[in-house]
Amino acid sequence: MNTTDRDERHKARMARKKAVIDASIARADQEKGLLLVLTGNGKGKSSSAFGMVARALGHGMKVGVCQFIKSRTDTGEEAFFGRKPDCEWHVLGEGFTWDTQDRSRDIATAERGWAVAERMLSDPAFQLVVLDELTYLLSYGYLDSDRVLDALAHRPEMQHVVVTGRGASEALMELADTVTEMTDVKHAYRAGIKAQAGIDL
Repeated sequence: MNTTDRDERHKARMARKKAVIDASIARADQEKGLLLVLTGNGKGKSSSAFGMVARALGHGMKVGVCQFIKSRTDTGEEAFFGRKPDCEWHVLGEGFTWDTQDRSRDIATAERGWAVAERMLSDPAFQLVVLDELTYLLSYGYLDSDRVLDALAHRPEMQHVVVTGRGASEALMELADTVTEMTDVKHAYRAGIKAQAGIDL
């Protein structure tokens, strides 16, 4: 096949592909607040959520971030986004459960954190709310699942919410508009490399 024939076949193939994609885009004519769940064992769930925070702020949207479980306040994302006037950032945990080793205390911490999240989920001024590592509070039974799902289902119509964390429940994934599962293929930590500033924190 000569170059001219190859180019013509490529052009025809791309024209067919464009027609399919254009038709698909035309069918997607609804506008609503989305619930996105980022789960799985792979790295990148919170990082993806914070990428959406950057996008939302770039569009002039008001953003709320609730970080459950985590207690450190020296992360790059908080240092950067916490200074933005349209981003309300809360670190609501006391560390991982193997650090606290106190279930009653963890439940009380979760309840205090969820009160902050509920306020955001009832306020239409927040156009994007990130509930980082919320899945653990549900899988550990620290929060009532029905209460959480009800708040997510009855939030303001145009409010987007991103939930991150491993082991998302079937009920949460069923409620979501978009679910992404991160797959763990390889991780530097298992080779003895510690968490790196700018990459992991």
